[in-house]
Amino acid sequence: MRDFIYHRARSIDDAMSLLGTNPDAKLLAGGTNLLDLMKLQIETPPHLIDVNHLGLDEIEVTEAGGLSIGATVRNADLASHPAVRSDYGVLTRALVSGASGQLRNRATTAGNLMQRTRCPYFYGTTMACNKREPGSGCDAINGLSANLAILGTSASCIATHPSDMAVALRALDASVVVTGPDGERKIAISEFHRLPDETPHIETNLKAREIITKVELPAPIGGKHVYRKVRERASYAFATVSVALIAQINGKEVAIERLAFGGLAAKPWRVEAAENQGFGRPEDVARDAASAALEGANPTEHNRYKIELAQRALHSALIDAQEQK
Repeated sequence: MRDFIYHRARSIDDAMSLLGTNPDAKLLAGGTNLLDLMKLQIETPPHLIDVNHLGLDEIEVTEAGGLSIGATVRNADLASHPAVRSDYGVLTRALVSGASGQLRNRATTAGNLMQRTRCPYFYGTTMACNKREPGSGCDAINGLSANLAILGTSASCIATHPSDMAVALRALDASVVVTGPDGERKIAISEFHRLPDETPHIETNLKAREIITKVELPAPIGGKHVYRKVRERASYAFATVSVALIAQINGKEVAIERLAFGGLAAKPWRVEAAENQGFGRPEDVARDAASAALEGANPTEHNRYKIELAQRALHSALIDAQEQK
């Protein structure tokens, strides 16, 4: 790890000012991803700005009946919050599946959204990676790509986004609230993360000096909430395919209210055409919804299996919804 200067911000305005003075600085909250990247010298910020003491650690009910989740709320606290457990079960399930207990105790809401890909070519500093070194190329495209993206890819990058929380937030239609030099604005979660195109190193639509202050959830959606995660090992691991599902049940038939996939693209993947297609048998609903959601998939020879796996994972999630008490 290289030397860096540590700043402890006194306020959001102070943090923005420090970012203006030190444009290469990084914000530090839980540090569960950033510090690992610094140890490997993938990230080498000369300044760290600590935002842990700015009063951004509250969870509150909004006037519209939704939830406001502070940027530095720890994942463990969010997952166990009574309102989240009762009204946003898909979010609790995603958070619990997303990391070990120790990491959930440190990781934050904003940090989870901002974490970088776990693509082995991004971490492999001897290999070409446009996310790590823009313009260097992407060795993953012709390399071992079994766990990489099949949707929204480009000639510059086929990495996936690693977050489980963000997939649940996409299914819930969350908004990311940010504060910057021009004041406060909201970014729909659908627009927060970017697809790689020709600039895979630009991963979000945050503007310069903008800071995430909270995430807002709309009023709860009735139905059965399921998060199904398929991974290479049952313990702490990133998703090969994940499914965030809110389903309605009518006897032996199911209908999809909301659906988002993880592990398939550089951002949580939701296609509204896959939703609200009516009731049917789980196997039929899964087949039709997966076909709509995965239209335009561009797999490599190594990850073509993800197309069938996504459908099977959705089928299993629908069965889970049926069996849920």
